[in-house]
Amino acid sequence: MTEEEAAAAANKKEALALKAQGNELYKARKFDEAIEAYSKALELYDGDVSFLTNRAAVHFEKGDYEAAIKDCDAAVEKGREVRADYALIARALSRKGTSLAKLGRLEEAVTAYNKSLTEHRTADTLKRLNEAEKTLKEQTEAAYVDMALSTQEKDLGNAAFKEARYPEAVAHYNEALKRGPPKVNPDAHKLYSNLAACYTKLGAYPEGLKAADRCVELAPDFVKGYSRKGALQFFMKDFEKAMATYEAGLKHEPDNAELKEGIMRCLQAIDRIAHGDATDEEIKDRQARGMADPDVQNILMDPIMRQVLDDFQTDPRAARHHLQNPDIHRKISKLVSAGIIQLR
Repeated sequence: MTEEEAAAAANKKEALALKAQGNELYKARKFDEAIEAYSKALELYDGDVSFLTNRAAVHFEKGDYEAAIKDCDAAVEKGREVRADYALIARALSRKGTSLAKLGRLEEAVTAYNKSLTEHRTADTLKRLNEAEKTLKEQTEAAYVDMALSTQEKDLGNAAFKEARYPEAVAHYNEALKRGPPKVNPDAHKLYSNLAACYTKLGAYPEGLKAADRCVELAPDFVKGYSRKGALQFFMKDFEKAMATYEAGLKHEPDNAELKEGIMRCLQAIDRIAHGDATDEEIKDRQARGMADPDVQNILMDPIMRQVLDDFQTDPRAARHHLQNPDIHRKISKLVSAGIIQLR
């Protein structure tokens, strides 16, 4: 070892000792002394990225976020230069993101977190990224709120709906919700109801059902939401679910004619299918839906129910006896309503 190499080794050893001292001072919350220790370590040996990331941590605890960011940037640069472990570079980028978030610079924080995750993925950084993105989204949405414009968009949507310009109406209602979201708009549920009506007209039933669900969630006593949701479920041929939705609405308004008519339509559709009056396409569609139902699957796998179904085909007297059992009767009714078996 040359004299120069020996001196470098001694400096590195002393620098590591200073780092250890800085760590203890940090734990004791003697932040100024810790910064001094890390700084001296860097003067002796600048090849260890952790000297910079640790000093950045101290700056962060002191609330000097700009200084923390500066040290994190230096750590990343030095880490690239000395080919440091990816985890160390990721730590510097994550710490930078946290400092940026403290300064309210959330877009930059999200960028830093994403870069950190590219280097090395950790649950903590991912959690911080999600929190920053959520806060940024909330701030962006809050800044966009304007109830006057929300009302204007709602009126434009109503006009478009009356003229059967349903795609335009959807766009206006969605914009009205962005300008007046549920947090600040007590009538937001009506906008979701209007959206559900638009999607029904467009035949976009899954999208309409989402809007109707949100309407009912926001205003459980708003019966129009139940009629919208029930209609969508009916058109999707989920007759039992539609009937349950109509019944839920009647609990809030027992004399509502629209809800009662909806129940009658569901009963007629179920009865028609149960007695084999449906088209082959309707039967196949309903059976496919039924077979995807976990309750139906469990019934069909039940050995007792298999025997019951065999008796229905071969022994009518035994079948009638089975139906006296309330549990078996309920299961048979479930299979009938799901289109799995038919009564003729």
